[in-house]
Amino acid sequence: QVQLVESGGGLVQPGGSLRLSCKASGFTFSMYTMSWLRQAPGKGVEWVSGIDSLGNDPEYAASVKDRFTISRDNAKETLYLQMNSLKPEDTAVYYCARNKYGSGPRGQGTQVTVSS
Repeated sequence: QVQLVESGGGLVQPGGSLRLSCKASGFTFSMYTMSWLRQAPGKGVEWVSGIDSLGNDPEYAASVKDRFTISRDNAKETLYLQMNSLKPEDTAVYYCARNKYGSGPRGQGTQVTVSS
């Protein structure tokens, strides 16, 4: 069955960086577009970024553009999200999902907290 396991979250100060990882299994990772979503406390799920199956054509939400970078390593079946210049409003549970716009299965999430 499809499994997506996120890691790399934590507590970071404003302006800091984190790199999230998402290890996929149970499907042919290289054949699928992938995405990152997030859910802040008390808010709905927000699409953050998506990428095609070859690692091309990345897309970003306006709120993270020029700060976050999505990438993937198909040999390692892993999706990444490099997050720089983090802000308190980036605090959320981050999920990876199959499908470029997040409509497929998703993982359990990893908590990112940006606070001084």
